[in-house]
Amino acid sequence: MIKNKRLTVVLPLLALAVSLTACGGDNTGAAPAPSGTPTVTDSAVEPVADTPFGTACSAVPSSGEGSFTGMADDPVATAASNNPVLSTLVAAVKKAGLVDTLNSADGITVFAPTNDAFAKIDKKTLDKVLADKEALTGILSYHVVAGRKTPADLASGSFATLQGGKIMTTGSGQDYTVGDAKVVCGDVPTRNATVYIIDTVLMPGK
Repeated sequence: MIKNKRLTVVLPLLALAVSLTACGGDNTGAAPAPSGTPTVTDSAVEPVADTPFGTACSAVPSSGEGSFTGMADDPVATAASNNPVLSTLVAAVKKAGLVDTLNSADGITVFAPTNDAFAKIDKKTLDKVLADKEALTGILSYHVVAGRKTPADLASGSFATLQGGKIMTTGSGQDYTVGDAKVVCGDVPTRNATVYIIDTVLMPGK
């Protein structure tokens, strides 16, 4: 009876020793994670999908080339040209000859004034600016900064613009200000840029 009890204890111990030897004799005491079990590293690098936010996002078409999905496939000037909310901006970009410049840029952020933003400028002043290519180019390039800026970047930012001046940004959550403009639809992806649609045209030197 005693011999049987000893065998009952010894055999499992021998089996455990053989199992550890087969695993390479690692003396760290760390057991390998079961296959398919997520680790901390895996979850830390898992991308989180950003989605556009803001009150004016509802005015963006839900399907077609002018939708968020459609815009994501095209370079920024082309993407904007398919969005009816930005038709005045697109006309200005074409007059300034900036379509190719914007479409060929690699990783930029564009603060894009809505049609209503341009409508805030009196017609005489707007017509004068649209007729002056140099002035128009300066104003439009003031709305472009290098790098794809996230909402977190805009929380308290100071960015050099393509025009050469600087713009300040503040905000949190879904409420952001760019200069004296409000973001009304933010974090919109295009093939080569991130777009923040704003309610006021930014003017250099203000």
